[in-house]
Amino acid sequence: MPVCAACGTDNPEIAKFCLACGAQLESAPPVQEFRKIVTIVFSDLKGSTAMGERLDSESLREVMTRYFDAMSAELERHGGVVEKFIGDAIMAVFGLPKLHEDDALRAVRAALDMQATQQELNDELERNWGVRLTVRTGVNTGEVVAGDAAGQRLVTGDAVNVAARLEQAAGAQEVLLGDLTYRLVRDYVDVEPVEPLELKGKSQPVPAY
Repeated sequence: MPVCAACGTDNPEIAKFCLACGAQLESAPPVQEFRKIVTIVFSDLKGSTAMGERLDSESLREVMTRYFDAMSAELERHGGVVEKFIGDAIMAVFGLPKLHEDDALRAVRAALDMQATQQELNDELERNWGVRLTVRTGVNTGEVVAGDAAGQRLVTGDAVNVAARLEQAAGAQEVLLGDLTYRLVRDYVDVEPVEPLELKGKSQPVPAY
């Protein structure tokens, strides 16, 4: 529903001029969409529901704020962009808005440094609140559709879904890499292959490392 910039009145979609003051209504800019190869990092907390039962709401908020700030700093330090927080999960994208040849390697290094930082953070959290966090992470590379609407970046596609599924399949303190991510970083990291994963929504098992 178009809102008049002059008087703030809501107007019907078909209106070209404000029904209240007569000012011309500006149409919303079209969403700029493009396809791009990026690397997605999904990371979330394991056992956060139990932690929420132990802590009061103020303490829980402080713990989560410390966690999100620390993890975001690591992702951004390696060149990632935090797209959103979903409950206790973090989603970050490497390759937007600026593409680097080593985005996949940056993402994997960020995932490992996130674990190291989280272990340091755990010492503080245990002293102050008596809790320790356990994380699991999925990293996947592939083509996405990226768009920018009203200054908000949106990234969608199968690569995003697989990254989320890898995170869900990862064990405690484990980072699971998708196949293309592995092929892009295999000369720089040590990995162990796991049995191909039966992921929800995928017709064939998905290789992971």
